[in-house]
Amino acid sequence: MATLEVTGLGISFGGLRAVDDLTMSIEKGGLVGLIGPNGAGKTTVFNMLTGVYRPTDGGIRLNGENLIGKKPYEINRMGVARTFQNIRLFPQQSVLDNVMTGLNNQVQYSLAESLLHVGSYHKKEKEMTERSMEILRVFGLEDSAQTLASNLPYGKQRKLEIARALATKPELLLLDEPAAGMNPNETGELMDTIRLVRKEYQVTILLIEHDMKLVQGICEYLYALNFGRLLAEGTPDKVLNDPAVIKAYLGD
Repeated sequence: MATLEVTGLGISFGGLRAVDDLTMSIEKGGLVGLIGPNGAGKTTVFNMLTGVYRPTDGGIRLNGENLIGKKPYEINRMGVARTFQNIRLFPQQSVLDNVMTGLNNQVQYSLAESLLHVGSYHKKEKEMTERSMEILRVFGLEDSAQTLASNLPYGKQRKLEIARALATKPELLLLDEPAAGMNPNETGELMDTIRLVRKEYQVTILLIEHDMKLVQGICEYLYALNFGRLLAEGTPDKVLNDPAVIKAYLGD
């Protein structure tokens, strides 16, 4: 069974058909890219996958379970996590606290224990701290654990957002333009990090990206959108050399 199955997915905003009849399938452990020019509907697809938008038609299944109609927090608990095109961290919290927020859906102590700091509270907090530090080590951020997120360099803020998403223990990780604003060295480090994340955490990854060097370097399969419709799919070499895809990016 595929981790993600999207069938005939579509959404309309008034008279605008933003995504139309999109079908995708991503096998467990896959690393897949969703590409297309600006305005193609890529982030709209992510918003439907995570419950921010409810599709007008079509189906979305995670490991065979229906996602449509679920709230974003429910979809997250089912195993879908995402990052955003514009970084959304808690800037005045520490790097460690940002990652620990991703573990909140796994906290099992009661409200009273949380408020009074009694019972299993301290044990669970210690476990969450240790788990968060393990994740930070994967991203090379352990030495910055007590640094305010806003004080991190841009490239490390991108890594922190992925680390926080990973803390929710997703089966499907959605990365929305993870290399946006990065220099070539930072992009190279990010590619290594994404490969490591997939290997160490056995997570399935779908990413939106405009950096074709990154796309070719790490993605095994691509879906190309234009004006909300699937334009091409296949291996990176096949899709990126497709005349229709080249025309969509470069125009006539």
